Amino acid sequence: MIPAQSFPRCARLTEAADYSRVFAGRHRSGGRVFLLKWTPNDTGRARLGLAISRKCAKQAVVRQRIKRVIRESFRQRRLAFPAVDIVVMCRPDAARLDKRRLREALERQWQSIG
Repeated sequence: MIPAQSFPRCARLTEAADYSRVFAGRHRSGGRVFLLKWTPNDTGRARLGLAISRKCAKQAVVRQRIKRVIRESFRQRRLAFPAVDIVVMCRPDAARLDKRRLREALERQWQSIG
């Protein structure tokens, strides 16, 4: 697999301290479907964290589908992002959208990071 097309562990937020640092930061972008929070990091690469709650989608199957769409979109754009830690949260509208619409909404949100 080509490294740019993978989603390695180094591209994920895995520690609670990392999430806390992002939530304490002041950079954010909100839309009808997704809310993004991000903060610069010193790893030299973009990293992704997900915070998809039951308030967003009651069924686990729906939450997992939303997470897959987010991870795939991030994976494809990962090298274009600056060195930031990003946490993606969703709003209840996300549960009602299909994959294509989720992806379109997320693409609009990615534009705010830069």
